[in-house]
Amino acid sequence: MIRIGDVLVSKGEGGVYSERMLDGYRVWDPYRSKLAALYLLGKGIELVPGMKVLYLGAANGTTVSHVADYTEVVYAVEFAPRPMQDLLEVARRRKNVMPILADASCPEQYAMLVEAVDLLYQDVAQPDQAAIALRNCIFLKKGGHLVLMLKTRSVDIRKEPAEVFRDTLDILISAGLTIVESTWLAPYHQDHAAIICEK
Repeated sequence: MIRIGDVLVSKGEGGVYSERMLDGYRVWDPYRSKLAALYLLGKGIELVPGMKVLYLGAANGTTVSHVADYTEVVYAVEFAPRPMQDLLEVARRRKNVMPILADASCPEQYAMLVEAVDLLYQDVAQPDQAAIALRNCIFLKKGGHLVLMLKTRSVDIRKEPAEVFRDTLDILISAGLTIVESTWLAPYHQDHAAIICEK
């Protein structure tokens, strides 16, 4: 990952979300991107050229655009038509972004479009976040990594975030994944945690 001083950046065309530029690099804002927050608070997964990524919950393409600056291809799955319009603009300017309008809980909808990937990144606000991640692990190469951005309040508003976090870890471990890192994302994102697993 590229840093200028303590600032996380990526090398690519700016103007995706009015991000600042620094010495010709795009500043990766941790308040706008949970992945950027992870890199500042934990270790994260090194993004490298040649890496293939399946990104679930691509939204407007803010984080997708930074991931694409580092990697070979990003298969960006988004369900909502409105953010897909912005994502299509990101894909127009970054030829290695493949936008897919589909439901991440139904990987069979896009199985014919996605190859085996090195990184599965999930950022969806659904109650069954862990189950969605596991269903999409069919695309993940052995030795590849899952980064699950856990939105605890979307899983169960009645439970404490720490309890949802522990339950999610248990689900992932029971499915045979190895937990590599788990990090809360405060102060950038409240009640959110990043969980990194290896297949």
